Amino acid sequence: MKALDKQDLLLIAEAKKVIAKIFDHEKNNHTVGAAVRCKNGKIYLGVNVYLNHGACAEIIAVGSAITAGEREFDCIVAVRGEGDILPPCGNCRQMLSEYAPLCDVILTTENGDVKVQAQDLIPLSYVRKIF
Repeated sequence: MKALDKQDLLLIAEAKKVIAKIFDHEKNNHTVGAAVRCKNGKIYLGVNVYLNHGACAEIIAVGSAITAGEREFDCIVAVRGEGDILPPCGNCRQMLSEYAPLCDVILTTENGDVKVQAQDLIPLSYVRKIF
């Protein structure tokens, strides 16, 4: 686990900003925002989309980055509409282990907010190399 730095705090603020704009209090369709920082420093944002098989905010953010031609990811965070940092779900952990295994993921622990590598979120997982 690694401590957060100023860039990480900015990433968290960007995720909070994107969900604050569209947080859906009535239908709960959009309740999570995510921000992913690429190795070049660019930040891409995403919000969750609820459907039968919905898409998580992290998947949308990484997809936005990939659409823009990015392939090297540095750090990602997801926040609930109220601003709490959320750990990635199982699907997001699998996606990150395949698309960005060395990407740091910001998590809240008993000892505060920390970063861990995506590849460490699913021990002994099956991983296809995407890039």
